[in-house]
This record gives sequence, structure tokens and C-alpha cells, in this order.
Amino acid sequence: MILGAIDIGSNAARLLITEVLTADKKAVFEKLNLVRVPLRLGFDVFDKKEISQEKTAMLLNTIRSFKYLMDAYGVVHCKAAATSAMRDARNSAEILEAVQAATGISIEVISGDDEAAFIYENHIAENLDKENAYLYIDVGGGSTELTCFADNRLLFKKSFNIGTIRLIKNQVTEAHWDLMKDFLKKEIKGMVKHLTAIGSGGNINKVFSLSKRKDGKPLTLELLKDYYKELNSFSVADRMRLYNLKEDRADVIVPALQIYVNVMRWIDAQEIFVPKIGLADGLIQALYSELNALRPVEPAI
Repeated sequence: MILGAIDIGSNAARLLITEVLTADKKAVFEKLNLVRVPLRLGFDVFDKKEISQEKTAMLLNTIRSFKYLMDAYGVVHCKAAATSAMRDARNSAEILEAVQAATGISIEVISGDDEAAFIYENHIAENLDKENAYLYIDVGGGSTELTCFADNRLLFKKSFNIGTIRLIKNQVTEAHWDLMKDFLKKEIKGMVKHLTAIGSGGNINKVFSLSKRKDGKPLTLELLKDYYKELNSFSVADRMRLYNLKEDRADVIVPALQIYVNVMRWIDAQEIFVPKIGLADGLIQALYSELNALRPVEPAI
């Protein structure tokens, strides 16, 4: 079975196409293709509270292209979600109606808490050391989702309007930072288990690639601090040239590192695992679970 997931974020839109196979009665998820288009909807929304005609046309063309690619791969089911920028845009409903009319694809605008829950659907922490507790940190253009997991259960999930594009536009105040910090301090107070971070999002994936770490090996807090200082010392143009970054990554990678470093400091986490998962992966997992729930139960013989 081949499934598709579309993530319409504040910085980019992503299409993930995954084949689900069965091995030893367990589902195995094999990524076939991941396409990223830098729509940058947040640059419209966080200033003007709506998505411009130009960006709307780009979004329509992007979803049309995604539809053609899914058809080519033989995708049988697709789940699509939009996050912070669409949540804030006052014209999001009419835009998504136009997208559905043109492509047949229905995009759901999900809440920040739902976004955190979908990230949790990846269940990465279940394969790590059971002696620790884990905090998923998913940094996007418009928001950051925090999800804590320990002892095979979800402890808390919370979304904050602190994102890379909002930081670039100076729309994150000390009060926003304090809200996140105070929430974390309250939630982890008295926690016996050591808290380890799990990072998701394109920026932490890029930092991991730059570090040349082996898959499965964590990045340290000190290394993230060093990258923050190093990258922040260069202009966007120099980051593009020196680190081979695209413009839509070069400008947001520094504020992303600021968020990861702050959260890790507040929870006293010295390491962060980077399993290269994101919202689209969580959407695939959720879609597969939904489809399984709809399957008829075979009668007992």
C-alpha cells in the first residue's frame, strides 16, 4: 500500500510518499519520495494576516504538482494538514476550498496541539533507552511543538507561537519565551528520569548533516551552541556560500538553533537525537492507523 502525506508549513510545503510493507506481521514504512517546495507562507501571514494572491497561486500549483506525483506513484490514500501560517491567515478557508475544488485534495488546518500529537505518532522514543524520558522538539516557521514521552506514555504536549519566521520578523517577545520556559519548568519539576531531547524539522536535520555525525548518534548542546555562534556571525549570503545552503534555509537556521538551544538549556538536556522525522512522517503513521481501524474484523472460525 502506498500512502501520501502533505504538510503545508509556514516556511515550506512537503509531500512524503511512503510504501507500507508487512514483515513478521509488522508494518514497515519505506520512504519513496520527499518533495519540498519553499512557499514561505509565513512571510505573508505574520505581517499581513492573510495569504497574498501570488502565494495562493504558488500553493495551488504546488498541490496540483503533488497530486500528479502521487498519481504517478499510485498513492491510494493521502492525508494533508496545514499548520501555523494557515491557522493565522484570515483567508485560509477560501484558499483551501479553492485547492480542494482544483485538485480534490482536502487540507485540514490542525491546531498546535494536534501538530504535536502527529509528531508523537512517529514513536521514535519507544526505540530508545527506557531509562530516560524524552522531549520531542519540533521547530517550524510559525510555531514550536513540545511533546514529552516516558514509560511508554505521553506525559504532555504543547504548542508555542515561537517559530523561525516569527523570530526573523521580531514577533517573538520576552513574554513568549517566558511562557515556554515556565511551562517546561513546571512540567518537568520533580521528574526523576533524565530528559533527553529529540529534534525534528528541516533545520535540525541540516545541522545534523553539517556535523557529519553517524545516523543514530546524538548532537550535543555545546555543538548546537557552537553552530549558533558560527552561523550567526555570517550574513545570509555568506551562509549560502560557505555552507552550501539554499536561501530559504540559510535565513531560518540561526533562529531555529536559538529555539533548540533554549529548550535544551531549560530542560537540562545535554544531547539531542535527530531521527530525521517530521510532521509528514507522523501524518503517514496516523493515516495508516486510521485505515487499519476501518478494516473489517474477520469472524472467528
